[in-house]
Amino acid sequence: MPNFPSVAAHNSKSPWATSAPHILIVEDEAIIRADIRQQLEALGYLVVGEACSGQEAVFLTGRLCPDLVLMDIRLGPGMDGIAAARAIREHQALPVVFLSAYAADDILERAMLAEPYGYILKPFSERELHTVLQMALYKYQRDVREAEVAQRNQVILDNLTSGVLTVGPQGVVESVNLGACTIFGYAADEVMGQNVSMLMPEHFREAHIAYLQHNESESLSRVICHQREVSGRRKSGEIFPLRLTVSRIMVASQVSYIVVLADISERRQAEEKIRSLVFYDELTGLPNRRRLLDRLQIAIKAAARSEQHGSLILLDLDYFRHINDTLGPTFGDDMLRQVGVRLLACVREEDTVAHLGGDEFAVMLEALGLSGEPAALHAKSVAQKILHALCQPYDLHGRPYVGSASLGIVMFDKRACDFDEMLKMADAAMYQAKGAGRKTVRFFDPAMQALAVARMELEKDIQRGLAQDEFVLYYQMQVDAQGAPVGAEALVRWQHPQRGLVYPAQFIAVAEETGLILQLGQWVLDTACQQLVRWAADNATALWTMAVNVSALQFSQDDFVETVARAVVDSGADASRLKLELTESMLIADLQQVITKMRNIKAMGVSFSLDDFGTGYSSLTHLKRLPMDQLKIDQSFVRDLLTDPDDALICQTIVALGHNLGMQVIAEGVETTGQRDFLAGIGCDAFQGYLFARPQPPEALEFSGIHMENKPVAPIKQT
Repeated sequence: MPNFPSVAAHNSKSPWATSAPHILIVEDEAIIRADIRQQLEALGYLVVGEACSGQEAVFLTGRLCPDLVLMDIRLGPGMDGIAAARAIREHQALPVVFLSAYAADDILERAMLAEPYGYILKPFSERELHTVLQMALYKYQRDVREAEVAQRNQVILDNLTSGVLTVGPQGVVESVNLGACTIFGYAADEVMGQNVSMLMPEHFREAHIAYLQHNESESLSRVICHQREVSGRRKSGEIFPLRLTVSRIMVASQVSYIVVLADISERRQAEEKIRSLVFYDELTGLPNRRRLLDRLQIAIKAAARSEQHGSLILLDLDYFRHINDTLGPTFGDDMLRQVGVRLLACVREEDTVAHLGGDEFAVMLEALGLSGEPAALHAKSVAQKILHALCQPYDLHGRPYVGSASLGIVMFDKRACDFDEMLKMADAAMYQAKGAGRKTVRFFDPAMQALAVARMELEKDIQRGLAQDEFVLYYQMQVDAQGAPVGAEALVRWQHPQRGLVYPAQFIAVAEETGLILQLGQWVLDTACQQLVRWAADNATALWTMAVNVSALQFSQDDFVETVARAVVDSGADASRLKLELTESMLIADLQQVITKMRNIKAMGVSFSLDDFGTGYSSLTHLKRLPMDQLKIDQSFVRDLLTDPDDALICQTIVALGHNLGMQVIAEGVETTGQRDFLAGIGCDAFQGYLFARPQPPEALEFSGIHMENKPVAPIKQT
């Protein structure tokens, strides 16, 4: 039997470092169930129970508290594995790994709703089973750690000014902070040692005592760890609203309760005041100026917490007065109502559309991004959408009318000024739009205006660069475990006449958003194939492979297969030396269509590599179906593998997984000999990174490659 390392052996901090993980098997066929138990026990896992139905699985999970549930999807009559997994997740945050003999897309889509930690397709080997369980257990362990850190940080952030009480099992107050004393009007020594019921209205005290008498009651469970709004009683006798959260902890084997509370009297008063005000425009049904002010203040406070940008768009209908003057106010009112409907159709549900009066409307957009440039571009995109919608013909009581609008945009963040000042800014920008001939959009902030213009200029510049053949390919060496060059990855650069050598980070995003990536990607593929032909003519480079990145937009094109075939045929390149790199995000869409395209391309001899593996979503079931030749370990895992046990384990798991599926594995971002030695020691097949070569022009790459082949390779340390 193969000797697989135990889960606990990989990380001394693992909760399973001193005991085997407890597994619950859920399988309706007894023979298969027994076989799985035998495999698990041989691998060092502890099987704590077996279930043959979904209902039994839910029951045993609550009773046995396993570390992981290995669940067959199809379980005969009654609750299937997917429904059982969802029921388990509602009560316990346990990792579930699905077993299935079926790989139908509809089943996989349903399975995803249960948020499984892995899939494994029957039949499977012990190595496959062990790999999937390792990945699931360690992902679960990482999720738990992240949740604990997030919970601790959230408590600190949310409760710095809150009242906090510690209450013993009999309801006696053991500690109280200044915030709680301020809320209730008591001094600390007046509360300490007293029953916490003194802080409650009399009609609630009996229920409180009942909670404490039934420590495990369902009623108490509804209170613990759930934020609730209740009533409190001040020293003066005043009854007031409270928001509280109760947590149960064990101190010296004794149950205690931590109560975190806040006085929400002012909030309730504000809510009552808001209800008594008229916040909506009678004609259009949209929020009015007062309501917009309220939402803008909330948005600015939210921006201060989240660092997000927002925008206020003010618009005025062009020549609206002519409608009232020539057709009458009834026609004008009808148009205003239609404008309101069109504006709502142009924005998200969380955005605000307001009618400020007359022919003036405002649109407030929130959470547009952390950076000013993307936020401004988003705002402009929405403004252009609004402008297009308002220029469509109107039907005013049977009379056709074509109108337009002028729009002014002001951006805001946590440093935003008051509402009136922002309206003045947006108004000034709107009149700039009117002065520019109407039916257009203008930013108030010159810097934001400049960013939007710069983005459009960059798009035009990319088009010009493509027309002028200003783009070039650099190549980064890829080497095998002995350090010998085996090929390179093609990386695009822009040899700009004014800006010099421009890296992809400065133009690829715009190229993808505008669709120019199709033309650029085609050029990259054609040029890379031509370079393969030049390499083939030299004995030193004749066996090198060429890796070419493919964008999601390129791959989604109906003629992508023909495009690849044309590039290979026209250049005369050896298709077996061409390798196309796909990303995990491409695999989430129509899986069968992806597989069909890949198979058609592989029929030419071209191979495929899955780029940045581990950073996106790839189920093992999907991965097994894909005709992939290589997995590429993302540099984010390589960077800290010598100091982070989790990253080291992930790299080891990816190598094992790739080899089990018959794939080669390459690691990118290798910068030190220590990283190289570790990766080589776990069986990684190839490497790419600054340790071997930086991206460089083809002439320099060929010189470096020949030099590397003649240079002795440092011995690899075994890990």
